[in-house]
Amino acid sequence: MPELDIKKLFEVGAHFGHKTSRWNPKMAGFIHSKRDDSHIINLEKTVEQLDRVLPFVTDVVARGRQFLFVGTKKQAREIVKNAAESVSQPYVAERWLGGMLTNVTTITSQIKKLKLLEKRMASGELANRYNKLEVQRYQEEIDALNVKYGGVKDLKGRPGALFVLDAVADQNAVKEAVKLGIPVVAICDTNADPTGIEYVIPANDDAIASLQLITDYIVDAVKAGENVSAKKEQDKPEAKPTDMAGDKTESDK
Repeated sequence: MPELDIKKLFEVGAHFGHKTSRWNPKMAGFIHSKRDDSHIINLEKTVEQLDRVLPFVTDVVARGRQFLFVGTKKQAREIVKNAAESVSQPYVAERWLGGMLTNVTTITSQIKKLKLLEKRMASGELANRYNKLEVQRYQEEIDALNVKYGGVKDLKGRPGALFVLDAVADQNAVKEAVKLGIPVVAICDTNADPTGIEYVIPANDDAIASLQLITDYIVDAVKAGENVSAKKEQDKPEAKPTDMAGDKTESDK
């Protein structure tokens, strides 16, 4: 499990909240004080919350469930994409499409279409059947589908949980997950509404360094879960060989 350091959170500016005029009273319990016209987040509360969050993340992954990373605003996109890909987890970094979790039929059909086009392109089938201009158009369609669905191509049904880098910017993702009973881990600045978010991480959601540090903690927790899962697989007893009728082999008698 990653070691939490309140000094690092301070150094990256995780304590800087929004203007007091923009605050959400539901975040009052995570606010330390006011400075000028802005709120200051209580980093001791941030550490307390991370102490709850990280074991949960590890447990989700250890049980073989997927962990969906979500961050669609400009400063979060690369962080989300790089983090999710580093641990082979699904992600949404461009735009949260309505029904991403609730309209499974439509999303699944689009992903199947994308995978089929990629397979046909990779095999050379499209190049053999169509001229260069038509092949280029197919590639453009593949690229467009990848922007929308590339991060969730390998999402297997409902994820075990969501990690949202900005609970306000991606409130639609939060709402869909809550509606389906999927646990949400979210960075919540002082203007956020934490209602329905099971694991709140109070922190600055604008500073890239703050987003990166907290995401790094999440990634380390995912890796810890993968290690637990891998060990479970190693410790599984090997099945004894049987003949076609299911009887024991001679060596087992």
